[in-house]
Amino acid sequence: MTKKVNRVNEQAKPQQVEDNVVVTLRYELTVDGEVIDSSDNDEPIVFIQGQQDIIPGLEKAIYNMKVGETKSVHVPPEEGYGLIDPDAFQEVSRDEFPADIPLEPGIELEMKDEDGETIFAVISSVDKDTVKLDFNEPLAGKDLYFEVEIMDLRPATAEELDHGHVHDDGHMHEED
Repeated sequence: MTKKVNRVNEQAKPQQVEDNVVVTLRYELTVDGEVIDSSDNDEPIVFIQGQQDIIPGLEKAIYNMKVGETKSVHVPPEEGYGLIDPDAFQEVSRDEFPADIPLEPGIELEMKDEDGETIFAVISSVDKDTVKLDFNEPLAGKDLYFEVEIMDLRPATAEELDHGHVHDDGHMHEED
């Protein structure tokens, strides 16, 4: 009697980061000398490489990395969240703000746009009549410094590639 041997497909476990591979990545992000985000406080991020799920400069830097490999990555603004867009500033009359909102530079505001979508702005400056709001991504114009480690690699499923994102086990796909 011949015993069947379960052979794992040679391609079942990718050996390095490449397009259409699900990457589990541990990271620490430093901006202006301060750690502002880290997967150590959370779970590592899981994404499909080559699907623009992470910023371009980081995605480009991790190609060909292997499980367990670490790397320091500098991402300039052009490959991160972009340069500061001067057109993303808007002046609004002071009297359009509720009295309970402190109108001071640096205050972050959460608002709704005309479609009801949540948008964020930071008060850039205030004068006697107007408030200047900055709608740029908060990390626009910033150099980003990452410490990364590849924790795991696996092939993306056909369904994940079709939907453009990773599915967790037991995840219901009705919204996809």
